[in-house]
Amino acid sequence: MSVTEIKQAISKLSPRDYCDLMAELHPWPDDEWDLQMKSDAAAGRLDFVRRHAEKAKGEDRFGHIGSDFG
Repeated sequence: MSVTEIKQAISKLSPRDYCDLMAELHPWPDDEWDLQMKSDAAAGRLDFVRRHAEKAKGEDRFGHIGSDFG
């Protein structure tokens, strides 16, 4: 496989697969912020962000998070 073919294949990756590839090629250890975010997500403290994004996507718009934030 040539470099050009590899670049073309990479350009066709989904955003998620692209991020996974970059994480494999350029591993970074989690810092305190990363660990806290993972902990908060696992505990459900960031669910309001997911709910807001799903609502905005369903309405085909992105609005202000408002009182859900915090």
